[in-house]
Amino acid sequence: MSRIRSARAVRLVAKREINARLRTRSFVVSTAVMLVLLLGYVALQAFLAGDRETTRVALAGQAQGIATQLENNDRHLKIVLVQSESDGLTQVRDGEVDALVSGSASRPRVIVKSTLDTQLRTVLDNIAQQQVLDAQLYSANLDPAAVHQAVSATHADVQALEPADPQAGTKLATGIVVAILLYLSIMTYGMFVAQGVVEEKSSRVVEILLATVRPAHLLLGKVIGLGLVGLAQLAILAAAGLLAGGVSGVFSISSVALGTLGWGLVWYLLGFLLYAMLYGAAGALVSRQEDTQAVVGPVNIALVIGFVAGINLLTQAPQGTATRVVSLIPLLSPILMPARIALGTVEPWEIVLSLLLTVALIAVVTWVGARVYRNGVLRVGSRVRLVDALRR
Repeated sequence: MSRIRSARAVRLVAKREINARLRTRSFVVSTAVMLVLLLGYVALQAFLAGDRETTRVALAGQAQGIATQLENNDRHLKIVLVQSESDGLTQVRDGEVDALVSGSASRPRVIVKSTLDTQLRTVLDNIAQQQVLDAQLYSANLDPAAVHQAVSATHADVQALEPADPQAGTKLATGIVVAILLYLSIMTYGMFVAQGVVEEKSSRVVEILLATVRPAHLLLGKVIGLGLVGLAQLAILAAAGLLAGGVSGVFSISSVALGTLGWGLVWYLLGFLLYAMLYGAAGALVSRQEDTQAVVGPVNIALVIGFVAGINLLTQAPQGTATRVVSLIPLLSPILMPARIALGTVEPWEIVLSLLLTVALIAVVTWVGARVYRNGVLRVGSRVRLVDALRR
């Protein structure tokens, strides 16, 4: 039986993988799960960026005199005037109010059911301290209003070397979303590659396929097909994320978001090709699905390290030296570099260098992965050692 030409063989295998995966229930379920996670993250960011929950405060006795000061200092407070402390205490027990404030302005007493809101504690402390300070100023024959005005007019002289970025929060949220999507997509579809290789090997289907298709073309077609399926899923999630972010106000559909999306797709393709070849080669070493997790463990660890390091470095030191160095490591670039691009903290030469290093590693991994796949995919039974699979 004659072998099919290279381009046609890769195309047929890729088409087979696309048709098989798009029709599976797992594709629909995984898309739905990732969509829920993405929308949940956007909703959480919108909640954190929005107003905090209103705190209901009951005032009794002399404390009713600070109602205006409380409202002016914290717009999240709802003031309730009660006739007596016992009435306020009953409302605290019943959960109708969060706190009861009584006593004088200089020595307020607060009763809560369990914990006191941090912001309310700060406001009450400031009011009490203000009262004590005013009393001390009066005793020293000083005008409290004049002293407060002089104090309020004194500020530190701040000089910014660069103007503040009004979109810093939006860029950070976008970068984290991109990192999460790339991490989940690469790991999910990389595992599909490994599982598909093991399934074909255990069922002996691969022996039939290799009669007409070269091993390297079979692996490459599988990787490309599953990569395109993952790209379709990623596009769905990106569109949903942009829409949800625009509606919730977490980030806007701007040139920054669209540019980030474009770079995210580029790095997904590179990252998936890099990791999928590793997953495929690892899958060729075993003949049972139960052994798949063991052989892909090192690949998963590299991905997890990239993701965890990326999130921590992005949030703590987006412009730090460690972030720059780690983002240039080819195994971590697909997670970190697009997120740094979203933040706007990357130089053009860093993007070019990371692309060149990643493409170079892809070439090496493709050659090594194809060799391991070719030498291991037809060996059934016990697990094939990596050293044996690398031999001619």
